[in-house]
Amino acid sequence: MTATLVRRATVDDAPAIARVHLQSWRETYPPVLPAEVLDGLDLDARTARWQEILDEGRSTVHVAVAGGEVVGFASAGDGRQDDAPAPRELEGLYVLARRHGTGDGARLLAAALGDRPAYLWVWRDNARALAFYGKHGFDADGAEDTHTVNEHPIPAVRMVRP
Repeated sequence: MTATLVRRATVDDAPAIARVHLQSWRETYPPVLPAEVLDGLDLDARTARWQEILDEGRSTVHVAVAGGEVVGFASAGDGRQDDAPAPRELEGLYVLARRHGTGDGARLLAAALGDRPAYLWVWRDNARALAFYGKHGFDADGAEDTHTVNEHPIPAVRMVRP
């Protein structure tokens, strides 16, 4: 297995982050999002959004690079909720399915948050993600929400690490 380098993302990484983001959604969300929604995800629009995020600098974004290819990313920032249970929010962490089990996710999580208190939202039925975050000190705190993608609901639970 190719060694992984985790580094801070730059605006030049936006296309690669967008590609990983969309591929990860297509690998993860078929049980909850219809195929036409996943097939219709727009790489150009997602790239433009990641360019904005990286330009704004509100979130810190890290990428995992293996064999010269971005294979995962994590973004974190100040909590976006007024009643945030911790000062930092893990806004997203995605690793390509072929890299699951390599430690890339753990390295990205460490780069994004260190050992600081934080929270995140995760799809309620994503057993793999729930187990991963639990292994890294996060517990569901009872808060639930519904995130919507193209008018399709994704039930989410909040997990917090003190």
